[in-house]
Amino acid sequence: MNVKKLGILFSSTLIGLLACVSIAAGAVEYVSIATGGTSGTYYPIGGAIAQAVSKGGAIQATAETGNASVANLNLIGKGEIEIGFAQNDTSFWAYNGLNMFKEPMKNLRTVAALYPEHVQVILARDAKIGTINDLKGKRVSVGAAGSGVEADVRAIFEVAKLQYGDMKVDHLDFGATTSRFKDNQIDVGFVVAGFPTASIMDLTTTKDVTLLSFSQDFLAQLNKAHPYFVASIVPANTYRGIDKDTQTPAVVAMLVTHDKMPENVIYEFVKNMYANLDAVHASHATAKQITLEKALDGVTLPVHPGAAKFFKEKGLTVPDIK
Repeated sequence: MNVKKLGILFSSTLIGLLACVSIAAGAVEYVSIATGGTSGTYYPIGGAIAQAVSKGGAIQATAETGNASVANLNLIGKGEIEIGFAQNDTSFWAYNGLNMFKEPMKNLRTVAALYPEHVQVILARDAKIGTINDLKGKRVSVGAAGSGVEADVRAIFEVAKLQYGDMKVDHLDFGATTSRFKDNQIDVGFVVAGFPTASIMDLTTTKDVTLLSFSQDFLAQLNKAHPYFVASIVPANTYRGIDKDTQTPAVVAMLVTHDKMPENVIYEFVKNMYANLDAVHASHATAKQITLEKALDGVTLPVHPGAAKFFKEKGLTVPDIK
């Protein structure tokens, strides 16, 4: 073969290779993010994260309404959705096969920790409730049956030495809980979400309610029994008519994926999310608490290799969770 033909062959091969690279570079990965109901914080923040991630062009992310932590983790564990919101406590139970999870889901992986989610115990002001033990004999919404909220309530009741039989229990989600308050059908409602929560904000415009403040001693006992709970505060004036700080337990909202997600996809996901945090922060007051510095705080699952690569590049220490 002469030099001229060899040059033509080399040029053709190079062009073909560049074309393949160009096609690969232009390929778009489609990622769905399971959030929660429209009355909580997952939905608006998830939508903003999807938009932020999609700005890079390599990923087209879409936020989907969901049934929050337990349902999202089951979908992720089965590989039926790529990424979802979940609490760090529920994620721990799923990974280890505890509580509502009958089998361990060892394929779950952390994408990032987002923000604290507070146990907000709504009280009718005329219900005469001062402490957690005053719930005896009251009408109480403990969260949707089998939900992460209900599991948190059970953990709190365990430390408080309360049982469902001590009160009239309803299993209601966020929206149904606040609706029952409006109709004077319940005295107490548990909501676990970042503040301000839309359904509680709406409730305080028409109903005279307050939030239960837990004692420091109880919060310390709860943390000792269940370390994923941390003591926190819902600041005064977060909601209309509640003008004092509320001491309450909090867990951490996380983004979770599974171990079959490609490293480069999760790397691009977190890179684009943190590159466009201003847009995420603008979506909801709670979202302002999402920072790169806190991206690994309270995580209870192994970190996905793609996320770990990004965080190490940013100087964060990635926890070794087995």
